[in-house]
Amino acid sequence: MELIKTFTRLIATELHLNEHAVENTLKLLDEGCTIPFISRYRKERTGGLDEVQITAISDRAERLQEIAKRKETITKTITELDKMTPELQQRIDDCWEATTLEDIYLPYKPKRRTRAQIAREQGLEPLAQLLLMQREQHPEEAARRFTAQSGLSVADCIKGAQDIIAEQVSEDERSRNSVRAAFRREAFIVSKVVKAKKDTDEAQKFSDYFDWEEPLKRCSSHRLLAMRRGQEEGILRVSLTIEDDDAIRRLKRNLPPAPSQGGGACRRLLEEAVEDGYKRLLLPSIETEFAALSKTKADEEAINVFAQNLRQLLLSAPLGQKRVMGIDPGFRTGCKVVCLDAQGNLLHHEAIFPHPPINHRMQATVHLQQMISDYQIEAIAIGNGTASRETKEFVEEVVGARGKEQGARGPSIYIVSEDGASVYSASKTARDEFPDEDVTVRGAVSIGRRLMDPLAELVKIDPKSIGVGQYQHDVDQSKLKHSLDHVVESCVNQVGVNLNTASQHLLTYVSGLGPVLAKNIVDYRRDNGAFMSRAQLKKVPRLGPAAYQQCAGFLRIPEAKNPLDNSAVHPESYAIVEQMAKDNGCTVSDLIKDKEKRAAIDIKRYVTAEVGIPTLTDIMKELEKPGRDPREQIEEFNFDDSVQTIDDLHEGMVLPGIVTNITNFGAFVDIGVHQDGLVHVSQLADRYVSDPTQVVHLHQHVQVRVVGVDLRRNRISLSMRGVKQSP
Repeated sequence: MELIKTFTRLIATELHLNEHAVENTLKLLDEGCTIPFISRYRKERTGGLDEVQITAISDRAERLQEIAKRKETITKTITELDKMTPELQQRIDDCWEATTLEDIYLPYKPKRRTRAQIAREQGLEPLAQLLLMQREQHPEEAARRFTAQSGLSVADCIKGAQDIIAEQVSEDERSRNSVRAAFRREAFIVSKVVKAKKDTDEAQKFSDYFDWEEPLKRCSSHRLLAMRRGQEEGILRVSLTIEDDDAIRRLKRNLPPAPSQGGGACRRLLEEAVEDGYKRLLLPSIETEFAALSKTKADEEAINVFAQNLRQLLLSAPLGQKRVMGIDPGFRTGCKVVCLDAQGNLLHHEAIFPHPPINHRMQATVHLQQMISDYQIEAIAIGNGTASRETKEFVEEVVGARGKEQGARGPSIYIVSEDGASVYSASKTARDEFPDEDVTVRGAVSIGRRLMDPLAELVKIDPKSIGVGQYQHDVDQSKLKHSLDHVVESCVNQVGVNLNTASQHLLTYVSGLGPVLAKNIVDYRRDNGAFMSRAQLKKVPRLGPAAYQQCAGFLRIPEAKNPLDNSAVHPESYAIVEQMAKDNGCTVSDLIKDKEKRAAIDIKRYVTAEVGIPTLTDIMKELEKPGRDPREQIEEFNFDDSVQTIDDLHEGMVLPGIVTNITNFGAFVDIGVHQDGLVHVSQLADRYVSDPTQVVHLHQHVQVRVVGVDLRRNRISLSMRGVKQSP
């Protein structure tokens, strides 16, 4: 209990939040409540904290818990060394900053056999203390007294004493903080190319950093990660530097003052020890620390960018339950075509070969028209990989010709990102869904389903394979997974899940569920038919009251008898809605349909000790549009027909494009040449832009101007400045 109060105080101070709200949030998390559930259904207890704030509280509580465990280890180690004092214990107890805690522990930390440790074993610690006192006018004479017991020469005795002093300097908190302060103020990150690799093709992508130097505090996340990747690949040498002479002068000022008489010779030896301690021990230690800190900060920024992109991607506009044809385009291997029903079930698949080298265009036309007719196809999804443009043109011809014959508009045609489709098609999830089909069929099905419901399909794929990150393979993978899992869970619960059509994989991300309960729900649905009410969930094996409370509000049953079962109103609030209807002399269905009846409700009448205005306000919003999908409507898109490859580009061209990825340094845009172009952050708008997400979002349709084409590095530079955008 005491620990929760401490955590509450620390977190509330750091995040500038109300302590009562933080304490209640920590208690709810400790009770097993999920973040989506807390933010949606426990607003009274949290004071209306949103998911971002609750996630921040959860993350910081985990970090403090790690520090608490580390403190236990440190206390145990120092106690076993019989060096614990009440003052030291108090310092450890009061410390909740990881770096400071490690500084406190450093002098007591078990370490390998250092030069200082060897000198101590040789009995030279008293000599080190004599030098520190600076009272010896002739330190060599003092050292001579230690030669017999140590078996060393006078010079070696002095050197050993200096080693002890050097280590003391490197472990001194004031010294470490002094050098840290210098790194914060003035550290530079320096990148140099390894000469032997300079002219290789693989080195060219790092050419910007062949001779690079900038203040560390100004180094952006993407530049730091790019340099670190170049270092990992053996192309760059990266280091952090500060002005050594200034740092050493500051450390020397920390030495004890010399006495008025003598001490000159001792002072010289001490300053030599300080310089050695700085260069050999302290500088490498702090440089490593800041390299790790800067990498951690860069990781956090990159993970945040990835999380924002993933959220936008998962919440992309769905086509909805339409009969869809999915096409995985290709030249030599042909185009794999699948036909899906409105629920995404596979009805038919075959390969067609409309492109060179096989060129069976007439046969492909007949087959495509037949499939569109036989399966009453309403929309066509074409993957954006190899042969995408050519396949879209072919399909447009077929659909257009068929439309003229029948006097009707044919299926709508969409280009769909196929990033990660190959990963899905080879996964266990895909094998479980389609055990009798090969990877090409599974990939085409995934493309078709992405058009129908991006969220339901993309949750099956490792987010790192979806292609919307910024150096995602270079960041801390456990932190990345933790963040992305939060995003997926948040998006799934924000949209809501159809209990009777959701896949096992999608159900896994619903609040309170998981792999086991998701499988049990699917098995129960298979054995007993569709769920007719949320209450029926209680019959699912192992789905107890706690899990039901967490998941019920996020599951939808469109065909349910009770209309609230297809809304975000939680079952625990059904009685409130029923009372509202009763007080208005109508049914719940009437209340949902009749705006005037809802307007007549005074929600203050229904406030109780447990239910307040926030929950009642949410209920009224949901009654207005129960089960409404929060995602936007999908739009068709066409590339410029005159541009097919990067060779067709020239400066000044204005082209339509689709935003495919967003980073801190700009946005990548697909203009239909199989190589995305970059709109640098400085080129996103006719004004200063600090955050690209303020201007663009994933899958946005934009107009861009070509400002540069680098054929050797296969790079396209684009601009949106001065280019009129569609409203």
